[in-house]
Amino acid sequence: MSIAELLPAVARAAQIVGHDCEVQLLPEEAAALGRVAEPRKREFAAGRICARRALRALGRPAVAIPIGAHREPVWPQGVVGSITHCPGYCAAAVAPERDLAAVGIDGEPHERLPDDVLGEIASRAELAALDALPRGSVHWGRVLFSAKESMYKAWFPLTFKWLDFTDVSVTVDSSDGTFHGRLLEPAIAGTAPTRFDGRFVVRAGLVLTAVAVARSGPLVPAAPGR
Repeated sequence: MSIAELLPAVARAAQIVGHDCEVQLLPEEAAALGRVAEPRKREFAAGRICARRALRALGRPAVAIPIGAHREPVWPQGVVGSITHCPGYCAAAVAPERDLAAVGIDGEPHERLPDDVLGEIASRAELAALDALPRGSVHWGRVLFSAKESMYKAWFPLTFKWLDFTDVSVTVDSSDGTFHGRLLEPAIAGTAPTRFDGRFVVRAGLVLTAVAVARSGPLVPAAPGR
């Protein structure tokens, strides 16, 4: 399983499943992070390691990825990207800015989303749509949560505005592993897109989601198994 399978062909990704022995920060990153607890430091370092691996796969220098004013990753000029981490998993995705306006990825443990959390992040219409999805082993609430996280990660670099879970409506298509989101108040988007399309996979105890925003034209999906 790879997050790269969910991304268009122009993107590159790297991931760490489980634990990685290489936990290193470049000086600029360490200075930006400051003094934090060791678990947070390891989590942050794993994300930057994945980011540099993805940059190398894109043919770009494996440079430092510092922290922006809003705590977002600052990518090198000409590159868009996204980082995600959860217990036992970390990934980063990058793409040329000439091809993608933004990319957002998210990884979550495939566990039932607590009812109180689901009620906070989903509308009545979304809850009804989740109830209509096939019953089985998939925790659809967790898929919805991850899809909205990926949308936000693609949205924020385009607007530098906060987006609440209830500001978007997302439908999940279980037949083809896609989801589709729209802003409920399009006026807040400015020049950013008001609709986002993404893909998801549930495998090996994880929910992975990804959103890519094209500069123009349709996106070519990655080859299976990339």
